[in-house]
Amino acid sequence: MKEMLSDGMGKEEFLGEILNYNPHADVKKIGAAYDFAKAAHAGQRRESGQDFFLHVRECAYLVATMKLDTDAICAALLHDILEDTKTKEETVERLFGNEVLRLVQGVTKEINNKAIQHYRAENIRKVLLATAKDVRVIVIKLADRLHNMRTLKYLPLQTQKEIAKETLEIYVPIAYKLGMYRIKSELEDLCLKHLQPEIYQQLKKRVAKKKAKREEEVNRIIKAVRKVLGEAGIEAKVYGRAKNFYSIYKKMMRKGLEFEDIKDLSAVRIIVKNSEECYKALNAIHSKWQPVTEKFDDYIKNPKPNLYQSLHTEVVFNKKPVEVQIRTREMHHVAEEGIAAHWQYKDTARDKKFDRRIAWLKQILDWRSAETAHELVESFKIDIFKDEIYVVTPKGDPIPLPEKSTPVDFAYAVHTEIGNQCKSAKVNGSIQPLNYELKSGDVVEILTTKNSKPSRQWLNFAKTSFAREKIRKALGIKAESVRRARDITATNDISSKEKMPLKLQKCCYIRYGDDITGQKTKDAISIHSARCDVAKGIPEERKVKLEWKQQESRKHLEIELKDRTGIFADILGTLTSDDIKINSVDTKAAKHNLRLILEISSENEQLAKTLPKLKQVTLA
Repeated sequence: MKEMLSDGMGKEEFLGEILNYNPHADVKKIGAAYDFAKAAHAGQRRESGQDFFLHVRECAYLVATMKLDTDAICAALLHDILEDTKTKEETVERLFGNEVLRLVQGVTKEINNKAIQHYRAENIRKVLLATAKDVRVIVIKLADRLHNMRTLKYLPLQTQKEIAKETLEIYVPIAYKLGMYRIKSELEDLCLKHLQPEIYQQLKKRVAKKKAKREEEVNRIIKAVRKVLGEAGIEAKVYGRAKNFYSIYKKMMRKGLEFEDIKDLSAVRIIVKNSEECYKALNAIHSKWQPVTEKFDDYIKNPKPNLYQSLHTEVVFNKKPVEVQIRTREMHHVAEEGIAAHWQYKDTARDKKFDRRIAWLKQILDWRSAETAHELVESFKIDIFKDEIYVVTPKGDPIPLPEKSTPVDFAYAVHTEIGNQCKSAKVNGSIQPLNYELKSGDVVEILTTKNSKPSRQWLNFAKTSFAREKIRKALGIKAESVRRARDITATNDISSKEKMPLKLQKCCYIRYGDDITGQKTKDAISIHSARCDVAKGIPEERKVKLEWKQQESRKHLEIELKDRTGIFADILGTLTSDDIKINSVDTKAAKHNLRLILEISSENEQLAKTLPKLKQVTLA
């Protein structure tokens, strides 16, 4: 793939490039869109002084390289036409059809006189909502953003940083979620280049300095791997894969390493004919070199929610760890292009499993349509960074969920009514409580009854914003009253090793902090005050030791820090890994710094342990 088209490329040569990637493209329709866009943008210039039309032509080329269809390529050529020319919507629809118009509308920014941050938030919201209806919108937007990032140097320095920050917080995670690793990696490196220019240049020089030695080592590994696979009768393509600058930078920050300490700047990739040969290749590699057991992941049997499939392993070669990835040609294409790759393999628009693959976006957006644009974008930043698991329906459909999700979250992810009528759940064939913590690969079946309805208690353990909002709606509770109820429930929470429901008994008045004891019954544990006469008569074999959890309270936390690439994600990751609930996040500019304002829920003891970690993150 050409990184960028030459400025002097003509229409026929451009259409030839399109056919290289999409032999079935309607070049007559694309040619008409080309001519129309060129005429409409005539005389317009970008900040670089370049003809504006070259930008939309470049976006269309990028969309074509991702194997999208004719309408998407036309929409990419026309994506700025409603915003930057006098062209009317009805003209686009008459000339190119309703499908092209819808895609153009999805990408078009709204013109208004609002403050710049609100303006950007409104436009991000518009793109996200349009993407939930047609994922081609975000693919066109990613192409637009990639070309803008490639030419960012012509804008004022502060604008460069603002756009790079927005790209890193919104568009990079979206590219990752959609499995578009090629786009993601280039965007990450461009963001690092503009947000941390000194670090970027240092990394670039150091990587270049080690290039010859690294290539020599990788070539030795490739030669040895080819020999092993050949002896096993496996036909394969084997090559080295260099890590991008941003992933190296992130590893240095995360582990506190110097550049010289990073040993895995490269990895080896093996491409074979089919899934069966993937496992044969894995066996051959493991038979020759010692595998690092904890570094093995089977993403073929357990694909990531973003469609990614591959075998990952690490082996010891000449006393050094070497990362190896094994996949088929089709898996490789999906790994590089993600969701965009599926246009050449199937009719994605009518593929129900494909719809499930972008369920994370629909779930995030579904109940937030009434929020302000700023609130939606901020909450989207939080939700999109959550680590995912995937669980499976009895029919074999994968459902992506955040880590620590429960059967209640799963039920609502499948369908709102299944959530509302949920009575109990089977996990891997066994009945489990509704607050059971699901793991990747679990097969979950929800048992429903028409008379069932959500319980307020579900709000204490449901993890997804989508599930909690649907529970509130079913119970007729506003978000603010739920927050108050949760605070009260937290003070009445009791911890126990017993996996049984807990019931407060009416025979004794129990207050938070009282000495308590439990009595095991057939289907629950009854809770009594230690002073209660009933409690004194409980047989020893039926007594259960209970204790109160430390009261969780809402706290206001402000952190003033120097802005750096990834600082937002690092702080959120530190809090969530310590089980501290984040209720809201806001940012404000301070003198030469950034102020992060958080509303959190946490036990005092846990927060005391987390604060030193936050200090380390902000100083990194």
